[in-house]
Amino acid sequence: HKMSKTKGNVLDPLIVIDEFGTDALRFTMLVGSTPGNDTNVGVKKVEANRNFANKIWNAARFAHMHLASIQESRPPTDRSFPGLWIRSRLNNTIQIVTMELKAYRFDRATSALYQFFWHEYCDWYLELIKPVLQDTVHPQGSATRRTLQDTLEVFLRLLHPFMPFISEEIWQTLPHSGETIVTQPYPLTQTDWHD
Repeated sequence: HKMSKTKGNVLDPLIVIDEFGTDALRFTMLVGSTPGNDTNVGVKKVEANRNFANKIWNAARFAHMHLASIQESRPPTDRSFPGLWIRSRLNNTIQIVTMELKAYRFDRATSALYQFFWHEYCDWYLELIKPVLQDTVHPQGSATRRTLQDTLEVFLRLLHPFMPFISEEIWQTLPHSGETIVTQPYPLTQTDWHD
């Protein structure tokens, strides 16, 4: 139905923001911004994107638990399968998001971010590295932690234009240079990350 104040089917953005958060509403609007189509916004969609923000927050908390033990400034390169795979997938996501932004296809860009983080980073990568992170003397432990930190930091910079508040909040808890994520360079594809 067409939104109308007389029908009472209008969503007040201030109420939605209070309940679900600004980033969730912003992401919902971007996901539904298919060119040539009307945007169908509902509370369920905003709630789903609030759950995505919670997923990002929980993954960052998981990373922080294991990043506290990073001691070496330059650990050996992570040549493990999960490390090579996640860097390659993140590199592909950077390429897709950049291409879709240039084409003003915010719906496809946000979909690529969502798919990467929820299904590849959380569902697969974090699960694959848990045994390494839980073994305090594992030979790949330090390199795995560095890959975990690097990929999370790059993802946050890639996510920032779409979800600025949560990405800034999490980025501030990571080791970084600069005062704010806003001044950091937008991620570019890395030739050594392609595998």
